[in-house]
Amino acid sequence: MASRPITLDVAVTDKSGAPVAGLQQQDFTLFDNKQPQKITSFHAVEGKTATADPPVKVILLLDTVNGSFTNVAFMRTAVSKFLGRNGGQLAYPAAVSALTESGTISEENLSRDGNALIAYLDRQEARLHVIRRSEGAYGDRERLELSLDALRQFARHEAETPGRKLLVWVSPGWPLLDDPGLEMTSKAEEWVFENIVSLSDALRWARITLYAVDPLGTGDAGRLRTSAYKAYLKGVKKASQALPGNLALQVLSNQSGGLVLNSSNDLEGQIAKCVADASSFYVLTFDALPGDGPNEYHALEVRIGKAGLTARARSGYYAQPR
Repeated sequence: MASRPITLDVAVTDKSGAPVAGLQQQDFTLFDNKQPQKITSFHAVEGKTATADPPVKVILLLDTVNGSFTNVAFMRTAVSKFLGRNGGQLAYPAAVSALTESGTISEENLSRDGNALIAYLDRQEARLHVIRRSEGAYGDRERLELSLDALRQFARHEAETPGRKLLVWVSPGWPLLDDPGLEMTSKAEEWVFENIVSLSDALRWARITLYAVDPLGTGDAGRLRTSAYKAYLKGVKKASQALPGNLALQVLSNQSGGLVLNSSNDLEGQIAKCVADASSFYVLTFDALPGDGPNEYHALEVRIGKAGLTARARSGYYAQPR
């Protein structure tokens, strides 16, 4: 299967991190494996009064599998406060969901009525309990697979509808399974690489931008856990390079063009920062060349021809032979 055309949702910010509107196609240069590519279509979505066609969808997910009882309570409160802003009148259609030990709570509840979504979340309280974790590495593997399966499930479901989706995953992240003494077998490397490729493809096809919002707050600030994911951001080209850390929530979020937010007690504000990406962004399309072989990794970069501006978009994709 060829990998073209490819659509990129691009957020552009200034030095303060504020979104930048008013740019034109000629302000953008797109690189595929460091080679400039022609932008075949361009569309700007600017300002809260502007609407994307089809409209942007926001999904707020509470991760009860990888969080403690206290974390889950904090998540619920913060999500409810966000939904209740402006009297519950949401700027974009939104849905709430949760990852539990039995899978995802994914009933259809898309709405612009934040108060209705708060009521829905309250009705799910009994189901928002923490997984009964097994001891040792088996429990970590169990949580990792449950988390990855849930993300894949969301992507498959959202691929059925057009338009951009912002998936805000409120979670400290799932286990990386990276131990200094861990020896990866070839079978384990293949498993990790297959998941890297399949999730990259699934998120791209569904036009999902993934956001990792950590509920642990300032109590976790400065610890290695909040920055360890950065060692795994580079695109993986082959199975022998694959490590479990390449599947971290924070890594997948960064590579999708989303944000990784942690070390703040203002969880409501962090959620709002993610959703603000829907207020102003640019949609670029280009024709990607087929790969010389299966699962050929291509690095992507979007540059802005104006000083002080930064573009944030998907950082790569896996091409297939024609």
